Amino acid sequence: MVPSVILISVFVVSLRDVTVLDSRGDEADLTVEVTSHDWWWEARYPNGAVTANEIHIPAGEPVRFKLLTEDVIHSFWVPQLQAKVDHVSGRENSLWIEADEPGRFRGQCAEFCGLQHANMAFYIVAERPADFDRWLSSLEQPAEQETSSVDEGKEVFLGSTCVGCHAVAGTEAEARVGPDLTHLAARESLFAATVANTRANLAKIIVEPQLVKPGVGMPPTELSAPELNALLDYLESLK
Repeated sequence: MVPSVILISVFVVSLRDVTVLDSRGDEADLTVEVTSHDWWWEARYPNGAVTANEIHIPAGEPVRFKLLTEDVIHSFWVPQLQAKVDHVSGRENSLWIEADEPGRFRGQCAEFCGLQHANMAFYIVAERPADFDRWLSSLEQPAEQETSSVDEGKEVFLGSTCVGCHAVAGTEAEARVGPDLTHLAARESLFAATVANTRANLAKIIVEPQLVKPGVGMPPTELSAPELNALLDYLESLK
């Protein structure tokens, strides 16, 4: 009898605490829509800005996350900030996150979702509110530089299979199959935090993506050496 009473008491207290945690999302001024894919994360902000795998938030403020999935069940988990919540097909789940101080917090898919489950990571980047506002405003703008090499790379990009999967704001590329590349060069990692964002890794992903992340849906892109270098110049200009 006594153990049953204890278990019921623990359940009631836990249910109360979960309800309190859940209600914090009602205080949030910002809602970020996070859609999971095999095997990466897409984040969309109320102003229409889009990013992938690096999700910025203002420090010291609760932020509501609307969680969706484009394929199988995934699970959004940032151990230092909040408990995990699943992305379930045909259903919208939510959670709130608040970082007390600016910082960079690693997240991970916590539900086995296939071959590259272990390489489906992301980062929450908490910034001072003023810095976050500047970042969010810059994300609305097309990121292009006017140099001959970059222009050549843009032509390569728009003439390749890249446009069938990726978007770059201000260009004809508007696909949503893969991550939005508008501000690719500003991200610290690639392929859902699988590798650092370096020119060498970017080249390998373009030419031989299966060697970097076996099973990924991205096909290899056949380019000559000059075309690849021009494309890399263009992608590295997208800040």
